[in-house]
Amino acid sequence: MASVGQWVAGARPRTLPTAISPVLVGTGAAVGGGAVQPGRALLALVVAVALVIGVNYANDYSDGIRGTDDDRVGPVRLVGSRLAVPAAVWNAAFLCFSIAALAGLTLVSLTRQWWLVAVGAVCIAGAWFYTGGRRPYGYAGLGEVAVFVFFGPVAVLGTALTQSGTVSPLAIVGAAGVGLLACAVLVVNNLRDIDGDTAAGKRTLAVALGDTDTRRLYVACVLLPLGLSALAGIRSWPMLLGLLALPLAAAVTRRVLGGADGRRLVRVLGDTGLLLLAWSVTTGVGLALGPIA
Repeated sequence: MASVGQWVAGARPRTLPTAISPVLVGTGAAVGGGAVQPGRALLALVVAVALVIGVNYANDYSDGIRGTDDDRVGPVRLVGSRLAVPAAVWNAAFLCFSIAALAGLTLVSLTRQWWLVAVGAVCIAGAWFYTGGRRPYGYAGLGEVAVFVFFGPVAVLGTALTQSGTVSPLAIVGAAGVGLLACAVLVVNNLRDIDGDTAAGKRTLAVALGDTDTRRLYVACVLLPLGLSALAGIRSWPMLLGLLALPLAAAVTRRVLGGADGRRLVRVLGDTGLLLLAWSVTTGVGLALGPIA
């Protein structure tokens, strides 16, 4: 039976910046538009965190019962390591998705934007079918596309919309940046797992591209958001605050291009999450300060 610590590790806390960051940027955009809604921001955060933990448990369950996680480097796999029975991990995922749905419905009831219920349902379905179901799209190289869409435009703009009722051009820039950096988290994760995924028949984008091109993709996902910060700074100079994340970006790209592998990529994964968080905090502040010319 898994211990509390193993359950926490199985939730993969290193990925939590992917949940927190979209809410920070979306809330910054809302504040910049004149809306201050801390209660709604908190609900959005609950939705995001519950979904990320839920998808992590769902992936643990689905990959575990397929045997994909039998030989892995990285975070604890509850099912693959036989630390927990599959049903328990499935129940944990279901509980997290239920919490996300309840918080999301509460948020929608406050905003009266009922069409967002359909968006939430698609998010939960996307979380499950990433590795679940008969034809998981994560096994077909589409994980990065889904991560960009769900953690970028959907999460960031949804957060802004539920607080301010509008979406600004600068918020769209922020959404693109968060989506790209969230993709970087997945890319480095899949880079680490290329050999194991190949052996298990899991055809991620990293498996399709190979080691060298996956490293190049990672660098692009890390550096493009900084380019967006520079371009957005032409319209609103506070957006240049995002460039404060440049030292972190340089550090992780240097390690990936330098050939980091195995457990060294586990550390890069954590540092990529910190980069995402740093860029999102500074960009959120820039958005909150408003479109200052």
